[in-house]
Amino acid sequence: MFRLLASVALTLGLVTATAAAQERVVNVYNWSDYVDPKALDEFTKQTGIKVVYDTYDNNEIVETKLLAGKSGYDIVVPSGPFLQRLIGAKVFQKLDKAKLPNLTNQWPEVTQRLAVFDPGNQFAVNYMWGTTGIGLNVKKVKEILGDMPLNTWDLVLKPEVASKLKACGIYMLDSPEDLFPGVLAYLGLNPDSKRTEDLNKAGDALFRIRGNIQKFHSSEYINALANGDICVAVGYSGDMIQAKNRAAEAKNGVEVGYVIPREGALMWFDSFAIPADAKNVAEAHEFINFMMKPEIAAMNSNFVSYASGNLAAKQHIDKAILDNPGIYPDEATMKRLFTNTAYDERSQRTVTRLWTKVKTGR
Repeated sequence: MFRLLASVALTLGLVTATAAAQERVVNVYNWSDYVDPKALDEFTKQTGIKVVYDTYDNNEIVETKLLAGKSGYDIVVPSGPFLQRLIGAKVFQKLDKAKLPNLTNQWPEVTQRLAVFDPGNQFAVNYMWGTTGIGLNVKKVKEILGDMPLNTWDLVLKPEVASKLKACGIYMLDSPEDLFPGVLAYLGLNPDSKRTEDLNKAGDALFRIRGNIQKFHSSEYINALANGDICVAVGYSGDMIQAKNRAAEAKNGVEVGYVIPREGALMWFDSFAIPADAKNVAEAHEFINFMMKPEIAAMNSNFVSYASGNLAAKQHIDKAILDNPGIYPDEATMKRLFTNTAYDERSQRTVTRLWTKVKTGR
């Protein structure tokens, strides 16, 4: 009888262990259109860990969920200032770098810039980086503006210019944190200013041109630009390249271009971080380490057309992407790029109030 019970117990133990092994999972919350599905499949194939993958299209959604607690996610990918603020709120746990041997593949310059938000790089690993600039339907814009230079914020921030482009359609990010720094730079002010006076000036500049903006949205401009439905979009660098590629695949005659304005542009960083209350911490580390394999990092860059924070990946990235100055800017352009740190409570309230005014018109 004892042997029988022992045998049953052993069998149950094996079944339980097998079930546990089969149930390994990692819950990822990332930006929309921001990973090659084949990379996720390969991760599961190599590790046996199932990926539950949800998406969002603005940082505010992520911040709200994480501050509320019990988000259910093991990995999130916030942008720099939000990462900084959430670290301060003790939302994330420190990474166990012993479980991340592929950290050696990361780009030192990018890691150094990321440290502005994450001192000592204790909580985050850069996934992708890029710029916030202007996507164009080149033919339509030139038809309307003639020989006017296109590498300038004048296209959307100068009312008399933006009004000319209104008829063919302008979309703009629904993300004040990504817009205000560029507007401040355009006005000749510190792009990282937290002064109420400066923020009000940026808000006023946006309010003056709000009537020319067809829609504020942080992802729909990709297809709208690719389909020729609009002719100008203020958004993320890689998104514009995706729009360019989609237009080319559709063979619809739309030529999409991307410019980093001469007045300066925001350089942003999206990075992997693990919430403090994550349930699958070991799996989260495995996922991050896998994504830092040079060939996997390159696979994702080739798919989404963003610059990778992985320096070793460059040897595997498509030449067309590496040679595109809108994705990998040259040294002179890099000097015109800036980063913005997190708003304090006072400046955040100011920006939120101003953005509400811009979107609603009152």
